[in-house]
Amino acid sequence: MRPLVPKGRITRRSMTCLCFTHSLTQTHSLPRATTFSSSLHHNRNPLFQFFSGILRSPIRNFSTNFRGGPTPVASSSALMADFDADSVTYLTQREAAEIDETLMGPLGFSVDQLMELAGLSVAASISEVYKPSEYSRVLTICGPGNNGGDGLVAARHLHHFGYKPFVCYPKRTPKPLYAGLVTQLEALSIPFLSVEELPSDISNDFDILVDAMFGFSFHGSPRPPFDDLIQRLVSLHDNNAIGQKRSVIVSVDIPSGWHVEEGDVDGTGIKPDMLVSLTAPKLGAKKFVGPHHFLGGRFVPPAIAEKYKLILPPYPGASMCVRIGKPPRIDISALRENYISPEFLEEQVEADPINQFRKWFDEAMAAGLKEPNAMALSTVGKDAKPSSRMVLLKGLDNDGFVWYTNYESRKARELSENPQASLLFYWDGLNRQVRVEGPVQKVSEEESEQYFHSRPRGSQIGAIVSKQSSVVPGRHVLYQEYKELEQKYADGSLIPKPNWGGYRLTPQLFEFWQGQKSRLHDRLQYTPHEINGQRLWKVERLAP
Repeated sequence: MRPLVPKGRITRRSMTCLCFTHSLTQTHSLPRATTFSSSLHHNRNPLFQFFSGILRSPIRNFSTNFRGGPTPVASSSALMADFDADSVTYLTQREAAEIDETLMGPLGFSVDQLMELAGLSVAASISEVYKPSEYSRVLTICGPGNNGGDGLVAARHLHHFGYKPFVCYPKRTPKPLYAGLVTQLEALSIPFLSVEELPSDISNDFDILVDAMFGFSFHGSPRPPFDDLIQRLVSLHDNNAIGQKRSVIVSVDIPSGWHVEEGDVDGTGIKPDMLVSLTAPKLGAKKFVGPHHFLGGRFVPPAIAEKYKLILPPYPGASMCVRIGKPPRIDISALRENYISPEFLEEQVEADPINQFRKWFDEAMAAGLKEPNAMALSTVGKDAKPSSRMVLLKGLDNDGFVWYTNYESRKARELSENPQASLLFYWDGLNRQVRVEGPVQKVSEEESEQYFHSRPRGSQIGAIVSKQSSVVPGRHVLYQEYKELEQKYADGSLIPKPNWGGYRLTPQLFEFWQGQKSRLHDRLQYTPHEINGQRLWKVERLAP
């Protein structure tokens, strides 16, 4: 049987990645419930003590619970369940300036480091909401200061994310840092447009307008040409026709022209669709009423968080941005994706559908998709009521597709009553799905036994504990039985296989689906037929 997941290897590179910030904040020896304030007192790392001594006033209990160790991966919306917009810390202009000075002073950050992280955060936030398949043309309007530099960096990352960025940078800063950012964009053939070259109605030529003109340090009234550029962004909302798609506005840190602490004072300013606050949101961001508020700039050290009592949402996984507040309500009927994929033609496919499946499976693995062996298994019992559930493919050979389960589960009962099933694989990142249908039979007892004992011991015990599909009075019952069995087999003795084993579906039909533009999807179906006593597969195209 062909193994589904190739064995990996730990490289020297992966073993030698040491993180300075981890060494400063490591508190694994502390109890899980230790507060951040307490961890500061207990952390004996001399570098940590040096920096925290510089930064902190007398330590006070801090409500956000920073813990040692890695942050678990979770979705942005899940992480924000307890972090609505009102519970997050908002900075005054003075506090924002002090934090920047501290980052670039005793903490050793450079302007270009912070600018790179900020620009990447902006690009990541945009890609979270506005996909390049629908919003490809991006105009970034950059001011002469650091906010403009963030915009230049964001434009570079957006190019690498698959967007088509343009840059309007009317007042260029004559410093090597900014000149280097311009050179980087020019090397990518990203067009620079003067104010005079901008179309009269910028909404016709661009899908996204990035407002990176002025940041939190700006004072006074905008001067030409930025006053006119701001008004052109303001007019987008005034001229928006009902039902007509318009450009969306993304403001970096603070919408240009807004008061940093009081927001859009007279209500005549830019109305961005997205605001990407950096480091922490500024007080003026409380007046933001658009649908998408993100936080970026994942570089706040714990000592700064303690000094300013920052309550910020945790970033999901390795993301450079996190949503503040709840995502907007979505009209489900309006959710759609216009797929962009290479053509999937009859003359390109393998003659044997098993080989074609292996080819697509290998490409799903290479694309780094999560659990590409996950499949929906559909069965029907004698009551003629279908049921579906997700299971994991654990074997593939010329005889078919293999998975394992409890032989007393609902799916097992339905397969005993009607030994026919359908499998469905869906690989979102590749716009592909594969449907397989056919009869099902149990694999040999030896095959089930061998696979059962190849599993982690915890999974073997879990299979005994779980009388799958039966009613249990509570989770505590499962935990208790698990602990008892864990102790029983703590000596490493063989764990007996319960009434549990594998099934093999022998394919009688394959359908390979590839998403395409305007719903003109590719659907190629394989069905068996005999020619001169030889079993072959016929390939037919189905209407999408």
